[in-house]
Amino acid sequence: MSDESSANRPVRSLPEAETRTLSLEAGAGLDTRITRMFGIAYPIIQAGMVWTAGNKLAVAVSEAGGLGLIGAGSMSPDLLREHIGKAKSRTSKPFGVNIPLMRKDAAELIRVTLEEGVKIVFTSSGHPMMFTEQLKKAGCVVVHVIAAVKHARKAVSFGCDAVVAEGFEAGGHNGVDEITTLALVPQVVDAVEIPVVAAGGIADGRGMAAALALGAEGVQVGTRFAVTRESSAHDTYKKVVVEAGDGATVLTLKKITPVRMVKTPFAMKALEAERRGATKEELEELLGKKRERAGIFEGSLEEGEFEAGQSSGLIRDIPPAGDVVRRMMEEYQRAKQRLP
Repeated sequence: MSDESSANRPVRSLPEAETRTLSLEAGAGLDTRITRMFGIAYPIIQAGMVWTAGNKLAVAVSEAGGLGLIGAGSMSPDLLREHIGKAKSRTSKPFGVNIPLMRKDAAELIRVTLEEGVKIVFTSSGHPMMFTEQLKKAGCVVVHVIAAVKHARKAVSFGCDAVVAEGFEAGGHNGVDEITTLALVPQVVDAVEIPVVAAGGIADGRGMAAALALGAEGVQVGTRFAVTRESSAHDTYKKVVVEAGDGATVLTLKKITPVRMVKTPFAMKALEAERRGATKEELEELLGKKRERAGIFEGSLEEGEFEAGQSSGLIRDIPPAGDVVRRMMEEYQRAKQRLP
């Protein structure tokens, strides 16, 4: 990594007419390459979680000064178009779309995103080669989610403007190497010149302060925003996370794709099958289909995946998403003051 300060490094930004940069009082926001890249006040990005991150959540986060993302992973192309339209009607602030590249209809989701004029796209769960060139030709800022240094370097080689370095504390689908956020972020920062966003286990301003100390220029927050009033997750899901403790989640289904979820009856059934040596085919049969919807959106403890991160133990209420952004900034400032 160059010795050049982040303030002097070139940054890929949205065209001025499209950033709608927030008008901030002096000292009100934080200045990083991430805040400048997206035209936002605070380097807080709401993860584009399936069955959780609709237009209401994205708008609430963006209106509070962060960057809201619509999670396309659980939407059809038509539903994504509807959510983008509603978001555009509800805020003039920047927002983006998260698209899992493993979706069979990823190309259609990309097409809708571009037709609707969204210029901020986060991609995940796939190879950045697939659509980055197309998105950049359309004038988008492209951020790819990675879980290892080699993946970060690939993202750079294919033209991504930033990466999200996500440690295995994160909820949902996870990296196979199980690298923690604390270990992953500084290694990625050292390996690439583009801005790095830290993710995995971050739910308050203390985590944000730690991430910035490691060299990240922003944080992506999932589980904390999943348990807010604007989240479309089921009330049962939110209640379970609020009541969770430090050991409430488990990483399982590793032979298929590692998933971190709350220890519900389904999660324990999957863990037991894994411990007795179930084959990949047996685990795929056990997983079946629509487990994420059954858990997160429908609140089924017996049949669903309650995907959530290890930060669940820090979550004790269900506030408006805007309050989460404001709290994180206050906690961040207090954390800085406590340092010797």
